Amino acid sequence: MTEIVPAEGIFALLWVIIALPAAGAAILLFAGRRSNSWGPILGVLTVVASAVISVLMLLALMERPAEERTVVQNVYDWVFVGSFQASFALQLDQLSMVFVLLITIVGALIHIYSLGYMSHDPDRRKFFGYLNLFVAAMLVLVLANNYLLLYVGWEGVGLASYLLIGFWQHKPSAAAAAKKAFVINRVGDVGLSLAIMLIFVTFGSITFQDVFGQASDASEGTLTAIGLLLLLAAAGKSAQFPLQAWLLDAMEGPTPVSALIHAATMVTAGVYLIARSNAVYDAAAWAATAVVVVGLITIFMGAIIGSAKDDIKKSLAGSTMSQIGYMVFAAGLGPIGYVYAIFHLLTHGVFKAGLFLGAGSVMHGMNDNVNMRRYGALRGVMGVTFVTFMAGYLAIIGIPPFAGFWSKDEIIHAAFERNSIIGAAAILAAGVTGFYMTRMIAMTFFGKKRWEDDAHPHESPSVMTIPLVLLALGSVFLGMALLFWGDIKDWLKPVVGYESVPTPLPTSFYIAVTLIVVIIGAIIGWVMYARRDVPIEAPTGNALTRAARQDLYGDAVNDVLVVQPTYRAAEMITTFDNKAVDGFVNWTGTFVGDLARRLRRSQSGFARSYALSMVGGALIVAIALVLVVLS
Repeated sequence: MTEIVPAEGIFALLWVIIALPAAGAAILLFAGRRSNSWGPILGVLTVVASAVISVLMLLALMERPAEERTVVQNVYDWVFVGSFQASFALQLDQLSMVFVLLITIVGALIHIYSLGYMSHDPDRRKFFGYLNLFVAAMLVLVLANNYLLLYVGWEGVGLASYLLIGFWQHKPSAAAAAKKAFVINRVGDVGLSLAIMLIFVTFGSITFQDVFGQASDASEGTLTAIGLLLLLAAAGKSAQFPLQAWLLDAMEGPTPVSALIHAATMVTAGVYLIARSNAVYDAAAWAATAVVVVGLITIFMGAIIGSAKDDIKKSLAGSTMSQIGYMVFAAGLGPIGYVYAIFHLLTHGVFKAGLFLGAGSVMHGMNDNVNMRRYGALRGVMGVTFVTFMAGYLAIIGIPPFAGFWSKDEIIHAAFERNSIIGAAAILAAGVTGFYMTRMIAMTFFGKKRWEDDAHPHESPSVMTIPLVLLALGSVFLGMALLFWGDIKDWLKPVVGYESVPTPLPTSFYIAVTLIVVIIGAIIGWVMYARRDVPIEAPTGNALTRAARQDLYGDAVNDVLVVQPTYRAAEMITTFDNKAVDGFVNWTGTFVGDLARRLRRSQSGFARSYALSMVGGALIVAIALVLVVLS
């Protein structure tokens, strides 16, 4: 039985983990341009300090028995409305600890990388302020001990992502991408807000302890509704079907933003929400099934899109969509998969951050060109970037002993424990991953030079390559460390549960089949893009390729189903307002004005006229009385 322990010792600094980047954001955003010289350093130091405190808390938490690893700190009493009460209270347990470490450590490396990447930007202090704000909001989200505070962090992340994606707002494409991400995420936010309302109506509380403790007492229909609403929220934040359209456009932001949002933090928020609400989904089979279906659809959508993009960042964004789909898919499997969803979330956060920062390093040396058809043979001039990128590549396609092999293999095995069909689908998706990631490697680092005339590729400075090296080491060793040394199953089991059932065939069989399929996909990618000349102009391609280049027509579908009907509805409302509402008001005004003008003409100012009117009125009254009496 899990025991709630008050925050003492090092855990008394729990609020400081959030306060440091929040204070950094406030200082940087209000200090003005004079902070451009020292502001970026301050931004880095705040997140590094939070990371150090987080590591110390991890060590302290590991020394405690499993049942005493849930620490709660009530910062202050927040909302009192009738019987409703919500506190600004923080909860650190095994699940939130994992996310805090990921956010602060990977966030710190991205901050350090940004020192070099954004060194020439005139608004760099503002950029670091936004990064700090994002980290602070994400920490609020994962440390909240109730759904209302989680919602505050959820909205804070949405705001910060809008500011970061649209940071180069002088570019119309960046401004449009920020708006698109903001609007689509608001759709998911509606789901979260409705879910919180329904949770309070059902359980009379919004704290995790109260809700999850009473979950078994609620009807399955109610829990299904809550689960589906939470899934809608998760789909928006984690770019899952059908709210995935914002993710690729978000690549318009600076590359460190892509790494922060699409690797370690924002897109993982939906996975966290589902895993945190595991008690709801365990009791709502239909909602859990919906999670599996959404995840599986997104896995293939992201993989197909990533296979057709020539923009290196958008190809990686398609990969992110697919890999987050794996996590959502695993979370939908229930107690079999929650642990592995978080396991893959951790490994993915590290190797995908390395891949995005590696892409940024390539762009840095190629005059910010993102077109892989204008790369080729870069391994000879960008050695560190190449080696570290290869580490991330081998991790994401799942080659042992790299990190992604251990986490993705566990998800595939868990899928076979549940159903052979969805397990086979997960293996097939792994093969597609091998194809599009090999395509990226081949087009970027191998083959012939296809550089533009003004391109002079060179290795990035050490402030950018050191984070790449550290993330590459994580890409190699993190999976083994978490599975064998850290024993992530036992670590997370008290919070999310864990169970396993025998599969028809031994685990080694599924591992072997998965590796064979991945290698086949990689060989196809190598033959098509390394053994053959890559044309600078993209060929027309088949129908699926053309569809993938258009993001599988996601924008077109949204335009038909949402945008155009909304425009038409707005036009109808405007027309009704102009013709009916305003028309009636205007007619009433005209009528009263005309009546007033006629009455005004009757006011002649002559006493005899007023006397005649009085006599006439009296006469009419008299006639009316006579008629009444006679009748």
